[in-house]
Amino acid sequence: MKIHSALFEVSAPNLTLCPSATLPEFAFIGRSNVGKSSLINLLTGKHDLARVSDLPGKTKLINFFAINDTWRLVDLPGYGYAHVAKTDRADFNEAVADYLEHRENLLCTFLLIDSRLEPQAIDLEFARWIIDTDVPFQIVFTKADKISGHKARENMAAFLSLVFPDADPLPGVFSSSAKTKDGRKEILEFITAELPAPIKRKDKGEQMPMLKWLKP
Repeated sequence: MKIHSALFEVSAPNLTLCPSATLPEFAFIGRSNVGKSSLINLLTGKHDLARVSDLPGKTKLINFFAINDTWRLVDLPGYGYAHVAKTDRADFNEAVADYLEHRENLLCTFLLIDSRLEPQAIDLEFARWIIDTDVPFQIVFTKADKISGHKARENMAAFLSLVFPDADPLPGVFSSSAKTKDGRKEILEFITAELPAPIKRKDKGEQMPMLKWLKP
């Protein structure tokens, strides 16, 4: 997939104020300071589309970006350092929980995990929560250039074994680096494959499809 345009649309404080469900959406979420803004900028080829900061938790709202006028990239607030509830819902951010559980045009969520770290309790709890919601998701291990390949693979394997002890096959797993651009091609290829076929062919002059791909 070539990114021809990536434009900020709107920031929403809750599900009700999200833009109309006219485009398929792919959401990105992770703990604060996981490298989410850097990954979004890498995928879109825009150095300043998502603001990069050393201060954790800078993203407070649900941010929507229109990509190629055919799909949306959704930047979700990080789940910070607060506790993730083990109940039926997450108390890390009610608006994000509502979005993930009820957004009808959300096709997939990318859960970002810092590859430099051994499995963190907050990441494990959030992963288990999203599994319980039956929300389709993929895992992206970030900052792969900041650690040796051997140690990164150890951390990745440890995380996956704890979250998916009996899963076969595992959900999609990507390794990424904003510095080396690793993972960009693979993630964009996955998004392309998930898009409804008429949307993929829009640049050939075909009309956008009716919203038959929305969740029932």
